[in-house]
Amino acid sequence: MPAVIMLTRKGVDRVDDAEKNALLMFLEAQRSSVLAIVDGLDLDALTTAVLPSGWTPLGLVEHLGYAERHWFQEIATGSVEPLAWPDDDHTPLTTPRPPSVVFAFYRAQCERSNTVVATTPLSAPVRARHPGWLGDEVTDLRRIILHMIEETARHAGHLDVVRELIDGKTGLGPR
Repeated sequence: MPAVIMLTRKGVDRVDDAEKNALLMFLEAQRSSVLAIVDGLDLDALTTAVLPSGWTPLGLVEHLGYAERHWFQEIATGSVEPLAWPDDDHTPLTTPRPPSVVFAFYRAQCERSNTVVATTPLSAPVRARHPGWLGDEVTDLRRIILHMIEETARHAGHLDVVRELIDGKTGLGPR
C-alpha cells in the first residue's frame, strides 16, 4: 500500500514498512561509514587521542555502541541486559577493551537496535525518558532513529577528521 499510515482492524496506527526502511537505510549508511573510517587502523592509532579533548577512535566506536544500547533498549523498550563489564571503568570516549571486543559490541548493539525497529511501530512511545532536554524531544521510536542518524553522522564526521590527521586518508565510507 502506498499510504504511510494505515489503520489496523483494532484502530491502532501502523506505519508502513517503507518509512522504516528509509530511516534504517540512512542509519545503516552512517554506521557503515563509522566502521569504514576506522578500518585498517592499527591498535596504536585506534587507542591514541589525536585531539586535545582526549577521545580515541576506539573509544568513540564504543560510545556509539552505548548510544545504540541506551536509545533502542533502555529508552525505546525500557529494558536492557547488563554489560559484560563495568561501564565506569574508563575515561569517557576512551576504552580499556581491545578492538575485537569493541567492534563486536558495536555490531551487536546495532543488530539489537534493528530488532527493536523491526518489532516496534515507529509511533510507539518511549518506555523510559532520557534525562535532560533531549528527553523532551525524543518521544517515540521514529525520533530515536532520527536522533541516532544525527548522533552517528556527527561522530562519523569526528572520526573522518581524526583519520585524516592520523594518515591523511579521506572520503572513506559509503557516503
